[in-house]
Amino acid sequence: MTPHAPGTRTADYDFALPPGRIAQEAAEPRDASRLMVVHRASGRIEHRVFRDIVEYLAPGDALVLNTTRVLRARLLGMRDSGAPAEVLLLRPNGDGWWEAMVHPGAKLKPGRLVTVAELLQVEIGARTERGTRLVRLVTELPEQDAIAAFGHVPLPPYITRRDTDADAARYQTVYAREMGSVAAPTAGLHFTPELLARIEASGVRRAEVVLHVGAGTFKPVEADDLSRHAMHGEWYELGEETARLLEETRARGGAVCAVGTTTVRTLESCWADGRYRAGTGETAIFLHPPRLPRAVDRMVTNFHLPRSTLIMLVAAFAGYELTMHAYREAIAGGYRFYSYGDAMLVR
Repeated sequence: MTPHAPGTRTADYDFALPPGRIAQEAAEPRDASRLMVVHRASGRIEHRVFRDIVEYLAPGDALVLNTTRVLRARLLGMRDSGAPAEVLLLRPNGDGWWEAMVHPGAKLKPGRLVTVAELLQVEIGARTERGTRLVRLVTELPEQDAIAAFGHVPLPPYITRRDTDADAARYQTVYAREMGSVAAPTAGLHFTPELLARIEASGVRRAEVVLHVGAGTFKPVEADDLSRHAMHGEWYELGEETARLLEETRARGGAVCAVGTTTVRTLESCWADGRYRAGTGETAIFLHPPRLPRAVDRMVTNFHLPRSTLIMLVAAFAGYELTMHAYREAIAGGYRFYSYGDAMLVR
């Protein structure tokens, strides 16, 4: 068997995580979560609190945030038989139908109805090429009002409790604006308005992008050859103002710090010929070793699932060996993992 470079196979990203390390509740206040600082040049690791991040950003740097907002996309209802059913809205198709994931898929044939509430039913449609389903909301209310009224916060499945009223605010960044995600860009959950104000007061410029997070982002990679994994497309936008700000930052010797893997993917999708190019569209970019992201100099991220595209992106930026060393240290040191867990700054 031909040897492979470390970090280029899915099995390289297996690790054992004790269940108690998976955060079920968010830290309060937001910026009280822990922060692991990973220095790429030296391999040194520091252990701080998230609000200390201001010490690692310099005047003239740019902090890039994904301003997507999470839909209450999880619709819980009943089939005609009275048995439970679930619909997870992914994105509107623009023709009155939504792409969605449904459960139980085998029982929900085209034409069936799921009753969510007296004022909301979901009609099940055809299967898509990606294995998802088309669904249509049957309601007298505006669609967004119906979703807000009867939908649930789409907490990831590794959070084993039901969502609460508190999650509606907590599973959302404080700067979220553009509705469209089915999962939060979780690296941004640690920021408070006060911390952002301190960062801007220190001379760091704030930039914004949008990437609407789809369920495919968190799907484990099943093929061992990373080149065989296909990402689901996700809608993004990088505006002219952000592109100019980032160009100016790099030209003046500042660092571009991306908050979250979604922001990294957006910036890398808009990087061409050594420049940031404003644009909008769908990206299915998959970043993993040995490809080094070129559009970012620092990144903030949470601790991710084994065998996920997210940990592979971190390894592309930090290096495979350093990434796995940091994860081993995080497990040994009691860091909290996944969406409501602690954070890592790679610099």
